[in-house]
Amino acid sequence: MEKGYKNLEIYQLAHRLAVKVHEMTLALPQFERFEEGSQVRRSSKSVASNIVEGYALRRYKNEFIHYLFRAYGSGEETIEHLELLYEMKSLVDEKLFKELFDGYNSLVGKTLRYIQAVDKTFETPLFMKESEVPYVSTTDRYPDFVADTDEQVSDTKHKTLNEDVSQRKPQTPDL
Repeated sequence: MEKGYKNLEIYQLAHRLAVKVHEMTLALPQFERFEEGSQVRRSSKSVASNIVEGYALRRYKNEFIHYLFRAYGSGEETIEHLELLYEMKSLVDEKLFKELFDGYNSLVGKTLRYIQAVDKTFETPLFMKESEVPYVSTTDRYPDFVADTDEQVSDTKHKTLNEDVSQRKPQTPDL
């Protein structure tokens, strides 16, 4: 049975870290909340969102890996924003900075290892595989309704049309 994306360790970590980043940005100085604070919130939430979107498209290996790499990139972007906030003294809580910085470093490493594992061992989930029922054409299903040759069909059409036209009687309107 499928466990779902919520059981992925990288998703759980990304989600927890995004919540912590959001809470951290609420304590930033007013001028940073809408600049760097907004950027770090978006990039941190993007990690978890890309994992979810990739998981939803996991039927297609390349799409799945594409979104996992986007999650990885967003994780690296989040690290950059955290470093900027700390170095510019907007994020003054060193313990919180270290916790978030270490958490995102761990997350991007785990994301890369997960990408490698998916690349090596990928198999489309059973419930997503296309049906293996062979295609059967209409001619194979209903042979009685299909003429033997195109020539017979066209001869029949011409005869029917000619007979219909010759048997018509002129109609006069009732007065």
